[in-house]
Amino acid sequence: MASLWEVHETNQMIEKENLDVRTITLGLSLLDCAGSNLAEVEQKIYDKITKTAANLVSVGESIARDYGIPVVNKRISVSPISLVGGSACKDSADFIRLAKTLDKAAKAVGVNFIGGYSALVQKGMTKADEHLIRSIPRALADTDVVCSSVNVASTKSGINMDGVRLMGEVIKETAELTKERDSFGCVKLVVFCNAPDDNPFMAGAFHGVTEAEAVINVGVSGPGVVKTALESVRGGDFELLCETIKKTAFKITRVGQLVAQEASRRLQIPFGIIDLSLAPTPAIGDSVAEILEEIGLEYAGAPGTTAALALLNDQVKKGGVMASSYVGGLSGAFIPVSEDQGMIDAVRANALSLEKLEAMTCVCSVGLDMVAVPGDTTASTISGILADEMAIGMINQKTTAVRLIPVLGKGVGDEAQFGGLLGYAPIMPVNPYSCEKFIGRGGRIPAPIHSFKN
Repeated sequence: MASLWEVHETNQMIEKENLDVRTITLGLSLLDCAGSNLAEVEQKIYDKITKTAANLVSVGESIARDYGIPVVNKRISVSPISLVGGSACKDSADFIRLAKTLDKAAKAVGVNFIGGYSALVQKGMTKADEHLIRSIPRALADTDVVCSSVNVASTKSGINMDGVRLMGEVIKETAELTKERDSFGCVKLVVFCNAPDDNPFMAGAFHGVTEAEAVINVGVSGPGVVKTALESVRGGDFELLCETIKKTAFKITRVGQLVAQEASRRLQIPFGIIDLSLAPTPAIGDSVAEILEEIGLEYAGAPGTTAALALLNDQVKKGGVMASSYVGGLSGAFIPVSEDQGMIDAVRANALSLEKLEAMTCVCSVGLDMVAVPGDTTASTISGILADEMAIGMINQKTTAVRLIPVLGKGVGDEAQFGGLLGYAPIMPVNPYSCEKFIGRGGRIPAPIHSFKN
């Protein structure tokens, strides 16, 4: 039983420190919807999603009411659609039909986003993979809540540079097709190395092929809680700092565990994982950058930032794994620019550059996230940035991801507005020198030597 002090402490976290359950995500296999008749596949997908997720939103809302814990988003992740539609879809236009089916089904059950318009091409591409990838710009432009991800690299397989080159072109085209909304389509598109099968966060969530038929994955977040805890130990040494972060992460994870188990019970769907990610929002006091400042940096990006972020990420994970037997997804610290007011302030102060962000991604949970760049950035330069991040993930045996937004019609000094939890982003400068010949080589960068562990 929780003590009265623990109840009071949790209420304080929720009311004053922005603690929330960021998402309850239903992971759902659509592999049994595959077939050769496209119309039948569409109907099977729609029927399965609307039946299985019929009560997802209402259950999330009832848990929030009953326990007083904000549940911000209710989402769905599905099997990679390149696999589901491989037999029925003969070209990119056919895959776009499936994207619209996903959008229709997600809206019918009322979820915020549906992820899994995805392909896994770290070693090579099938025809179905290529058709889906080439369909992404139009699919994201023509739908509202569909999110897409493509895994182009892994520690075991190396980097598929043909996939990297193609994704640079896809990102540019997606930006062009949604330029009236500050290239918003790119907000719903992530490129991965070592993508996790059980990620509840968008835009990168998909339901991995080794997962159960259906699972409940919960993402919990509390940057404000961690920052407040660190304020109480100002002047302390690193041992005290680390212990404080671990204890706070433990408490946050227990809240997520409670919600996950209750959602699993009410929906009668097995519990999958808790993802303890310090995922910031534009709200004041809900910033990972401000945690880094509390640790002792003038701005995120100052010398020492990578070390401070490594410390934070590690202690968050250590605290989380003590609170739940099933911690997964992308647990740790996120560093999106547009969703974190402290990061935005650091960019404006010229304390944080794209190159420093890249260094930080070596030790954080994801990668270059929600970074807006000038709209005239070339496809090959975007591919070069992707390749750099994929290399970091491959060599370090970790997940890295890129959500890059070339904002058409805007340049350095301008801002892109995305709204809601997605916030706004200052346009960041990009190295002007070309990597076109490098990207044009094609083929695959081999897996590193330490991948051969069989």
